[in-house]
Amino acid sequence: MKTNPDIKGSARDQKPEIRNSHEDPSPLRTVVVLDQNWLFRNAGDPSFPFLPASQFPTNVHLDLLHLGIIPDPYIAKNEELVQWVGEQTWTYKTTFATPELSNRRAALDFQSLDTHVTVRLNGEKVLSAENMFVSARVEVTKHLRKSGCNVLELTFGSTFLIGKQIAGKYPGHHWGCWNGDTSRLAVRKAQYHYGWDWGPMLMTCGPCRPITLETYHSRISDLYFSIDVDGSLKSAEVATTAEVEGAALLVRFEVYYDRTVVAHEVAEVTNGAACAVFKIQNPQLWYPARYGRQCRYSLHAVLLDGSKICDTACRKFGIRKVVLVQRNLKAAFGNTFLFMINNIPIFCGGSNWIPADLFTPRIDASKYQKWAKLAVDGRHVMLRIWGGGIYEEDALYDACDELGLLVWQDFMFACGAYPAFPAFLASVEREATANVKRLRHHPSIVIWAGNNEDYQYCESENLNYDPKDTDPQNWLKSTFPARYIYEKLLPDVMRKVAPGSFYHFGSPFGGRRTSDPTVGDIHQWNVWHGTQEKYQDFGLLSGRFVSEFGMEAFPTIRTIDGYLEHGEHDIDRYPQSSTVDFHNKAAGHERRLALYLSENIQYKFSPFEHYIYCTQLIQAECLATAYRLWKRQWQGPGREFCAGALVWQLNDCWPGQSWSIADYYLRPKLAYYAIKRELADITVGMQRISQPDTKNDHTHASAPQTPTVQLWVTNLTLSNRIYALHLQAWDIMTGQELHPPPSNLPDLVPLPPNRSVEIAEFALPLSNNRTEKGANNSFRTVIAAYLLDPTTQRQIARYVNWPEPLKYVHLQVPKALEYKIVSENEGKNYVELTTDVPVKGVALEVEKELVDDVVFDDNCVDLVPGEIVRIGVRGLDAGQEDRLTVRYLEGGGGGGGAAAAAT
Repeated sequence: MKTNPDIKGSARDQKPEIRNSHEDPSPLRTVVVLDQNWLFRNAGDPSFPFLPASQFPTNVHLDLLHLGIIPDPYIAKNEELVQWVGEQTWTYKTTFATPELSNRRAALDFQSLDTHVTVRLNGEKVLSAENMFVSARVEVTKHLRKSGCNVLELTFGSTFLIGKQIAGKYPGHHWGCWNGDTSRLAVRKAQYHYGWDWGPMLMTCGPCRPITLETYHSRISDLYFSIDVDGSLKSAEVATTAEVEGAALLVRFEVYYDRTVVAHEVAEVTNGAACAVFKIQNPQLWYPARYGRQCRYSLHAVLLDGSKICDTACRKFGIRKVVLVQRNLKAAFGNTFLFMINNIPIFCGGSNWIPADLFTPRIDASKYQKWAKLAVDGRHVMLRIWGGGIYEEDALYDACDELGLLVWQDFMFACGAYPAFPAFLASVEREATANVKRLRHHPSIVIWAGNNEDYQYCESENLNYDPKDTDPQNWLKSTFPARYIYEKLLPDVMRKVAPGSFYHFGSPFGGRRTSDPTVGDIHQWNVWHGTQEKYQDFGLLSGRFVSEFGMEAFPTIRTIDGYLEHGEHDIDRYPQSSTVDFHNKAAGHERRLALYLSENIQYKFSPFEHYIYCTQLIQAECLATAYRLWKRQWQGPGREFCAGALVWQLNDCWPGQSWSIADYYLRPKLAYYAIKRELADITVGMQRISQPDTKNDHTHASAPQTPTVQLWVTNLTLSNRIYALHLQAWDIMTGQELHPPPSNLPDLVPLPPNRSVEIAEFALPLSNNRTEKGANNSFRTVIAAYLLDPTTQRQIARYVNWPEPLKYVHLQVPKALEYKIVSENEGKNYVELTTDVPVKGVALEVEKELVDDVVFDDNCVDLVPGEIVRIGVRGLDAGQEDRLTVRYLEGGGGGGGAAAAAT
């Protein structure tokens, strides 16, 4: 057991050492972390002995796996072999010595117990809990033995079976949902544990977050604040409160910035709380990544009883002004859904987050940091923490604070019709209060949303929802009683606990229907799901804020070999095998992947690596198109027709095929890089438009298509820019450059800050060569646009536009696609790529063993003749070209690999 006198139960930041010479340096409050000597057993099986737990915190699957009692459920189809685990009763126990009390009180603090549990101390029941999202604190002074060891025992029932029993008690409720068993709606357990369309069903249980034993005379039970930033950003008011238990009468508050005290005050404890208000002039502001620094202050509170320090607590915080702007638009119907941070309108490009494992106790702080950094390195500005997972670990929010990643935080309800019986509502109120209190100090969190897609489910099932009915009691009597949670209970909690925060009833939510693109946010699933539109039409499928959209792709072959029982020698190592299909939980994934592949490219299933590449290429093309076209609609004040796009999804919870842009092992797919390019500060975009040039209104005969190209530029910086515009076009089949370039293009392009600007529309340059009689010659033209610094000619942005669908394009095998690794003086290494003909989707790959050691700054790039494309690389040096392979899209469905290392 570890003892730390400075750990604060509800504010777990590391405590600073605060001492005054006249004060007793020995704190009276102590905390013992109970993480040693844990045993567990199957309580329903007398032959199952107590066995040692593998780690702490833990869950039962981790412990059974560690002892070899169950196979790894992430391998092959082993998920099916471990379903019995979730239908058993499991007991955990440990022992600990009675601490020296000296008239102090003792309490046990359980940060999370998954899920239905009875806690006994020395044989006496001290707690019964049913919500894994709520921490529990129990005073146990009278239950401790006067000497010797105490026995702490936790018995976890089967939440799956208990949920079935609860649902059976309410036959009048509409028990319905998407994903998982409907009984999940009756219990407050992470909903994705029941299985989702991207993850397995693994019904975990156990003490999944720390348990501590605390002794104290007086303590700070909570430390919080509200921040009001002046509209000019020149001053901020920080109103602080320390809630206190015990007899101590004074709290000393100190605000630190960069190790310097910038404000301090001593306040008396009155009615269990001490309060102080600080004015901070010219505050150092917290900004999202790319817009400024992530400055943070520390609020320290010292609880004093005379000259004795009874307790200390600390919260880090950032000063920022957040406004969710929902105002009328110019030149369009509806309202904006726009975040302003420190008076800056932000285009929120980013992604959705699901829990990074089914077994969250094995995710350490460093892995959360890596995930957040991967997002920020990919130029993501916002991360939406999805409502079917968990209120995440502190480490993830801390990483978002540190790196400047805005957080959209859902409450934990997803894809169903939840009940609203009294005990359920009481549990939800405790849950919401506890988690808002825990997370409200994080500057990264800018909005809370009531649920994920529950209103959408309500619409699909025609449940009762009348927006004109404003009586909450009527909602409880309807077939959609959870409306009471989203529109009454949760808003009340937010007003009470975090009154300065923004709350949104659900995601999506807006107009008369959740699909209304003119108000609020939408989930755009008519690509992949729904009507299965072509992704090239994403510009017509926009919304004011698109908080979900996506496309599936396979992970790297190393990840697939990792989940196949026999790795690369497994008989199921091919795209349509039963084991590979088992690791894709999306209904109809075979048909949907085949649809989007066959609509766009020629492809083959073998070799497997080529098929993986093809799925990743289509995912990259699809998602890049969405970002490119929606960012085009970010057109400045009053014209923010689309103010955000969050791809589904950033990550995975197990190794499999899904919509993720990085797999379970943090291995980026090609789409990660395509999105990174589209979210750059300066981007250029093009779109081909074909309209029939009919002779008259009575015939379409002899009506050739007249292709034109629309060109625009997006400037996400906050300053005016001016760049030279350069355009080139080539014949795809010959590699010859096409002349002349369009005559109506400006030489210099002025770019106002923080918006997209339409530049020109021009005729597509066409080759004089013809592919075949009557063929559309536009399918021979590839066109590249470059933005250059007019003084240095340094390339600022590039985009290569291809005819679509690509399956119609006669892609050529390059004779001189070459690559080499070069080193520069500062130690930065680059891969330089050149070609003799236009090449689509050039992907750099390394041997399987090097996948986690070699990091590329970019990937899946389009090449054109006469240009050197440089890609930063870590983990490879000049002369190691033999460790690299290159894959690209070939006509006829070939997979590339014909490139050669340059000498």
